[in-house]
Amino acid sequence: MLTTPRRLAALLSLATLALPPAAHAGEHGHHHHHHMAAPSSAAVSRSEAKLATPKVALKTQDGKAVALPEVIDDGRPVLLNFIYTTCTAICPPMTRIFAEVQDKLGAERARVRIVSVSIDPEEDTPRRLRDYARQFGAAEPWVFLTGSSAASETVQKAFNAYRPDKMGHTPVTFLRRAPGQPWVRLDGLAQAPQILAELRPMLAP
Repeated sequence: MLTTPRRLAALLSLATLALPPAAHAGEHGHHHHHHMAAPSSAAVSRSEAKLATPKVALKTQDGKAVALPEVIDDGRPVLLNFIYTTCTAICPPMTRIFAEVQDKLGAERARVRIVSVSIDPEEDTPRRLRDYARQFGAAEPWVFLTGSSAASETVQKAFNAYRPDKMGHTPVTFLRRAPGQPWVRLDGLAQAPQILAELRPMLAP
């Protein structure tokens, strides 16, 4: 039986539907940052560990030279993560979540030191970090840190969060009540309510 143009079109349409998703996406599908499928809040795992603060020299988003201990060891509870400004996958939501935490802290905002450390210091100059911070409404005492590649790597390794390729980094949040206390580690895309549930007891007298 001859195949009419209409029947041929229908057969081609069915054949296209039968193809796997990768065939529709083409080669571009293989180049998506794999963090587009970042873990949901339900997948967050919690652990605690004592970590030594490395004495590395860094710069704030305002260009001020600082040592990491003077930033995070001033006695306040600390909320910390690792980001880079050109990230389009997990970093924007992580930063928005930190901004939400800071907003919900309200009058207690000044009592919490929030720190975001760049894992791409060659690109993330203080000026770029300052612009990035403004995009998310970050305010004091939230500080963004950059420095040499070696310094950034040292900090990441101290927190057991180092990945050789920045594209391979995973969402992780760190909290600590005070210097010398263990760090709480939340692996996964921890949401603001989860972070606040950890943070508020740290603010208790």
